[in-house]
Amino acid sequence: MLAGQSSIYLASRSPRRRELLHQLGIQYEVLTQRIKAERGPDVNEDPLPGEKPRDYVVRVCRDKVESGWLRVVQRKLPLRGVLAADTTVCIGDEILGTPADAAAAADFLARLSGREHEVLTAIAFKFGERIEAGLSATAVRFRALEPAEIERYVASGEPMDKAGAYAIQGRAGAFITEIRGSYSGVMGLPLYETARLLARFGLGPPA
Repeated sequence: MLAGQSSIYLASRSPRRRELLHQLGIQYEVLTQRIKAERGPDVNEDPLPGEKPRDYVVRVCRDKVESGWLRVVQRKLPLRGVLAADTTVCIGDEILGTPADAAAAADFLARLSGREHEVLTAIAFKFGERIEAGLSATAVRFRALEPAEIERYVASGEPMDKAGAYAIQGRAGAFITEIRGSYSGVMGLPLYETARLLARFGLGPPA
């Protein structure tokens, strides 16, 4: 139990995750990226052969929180729990990650057009030897998109660092006809699951 601790580390540079964690009332510090002097394997975000999307996103998230904890230890930072998250979009068993370029973003959006897909966000928290993880799964349906719409959206630059090439909280919100699950999970940090996970470690917003 970590009751009494006033802050955690967030192993993510995502401004959306920072905003959502702030919404929970959790105090945190962002862990910066590894420096060259630090050892340890980088997180492999490439899907493994035959790996299912849910297994993939949980594995990557657990690797991220392990890497974050390693940075805390190596840098001799004050020992606090580390929270990590990872989001992926999938159509069936096909994973749509972050687009490599504008052409890939346009291809992703064309494939999402007029159909339902799943957004998976895994979360993991680690302190010492203890690590626990959770998963949020949300079904999202896009209306049919015109090629010109896709072109304009890609030109806006918004899709380029987003799983599945869109941001639900941005312009792409106008593409979505239905969502079943966690809106915050699609943004990148499911609030319900995150609050439950932190509570298992005795953590929560100050009274």
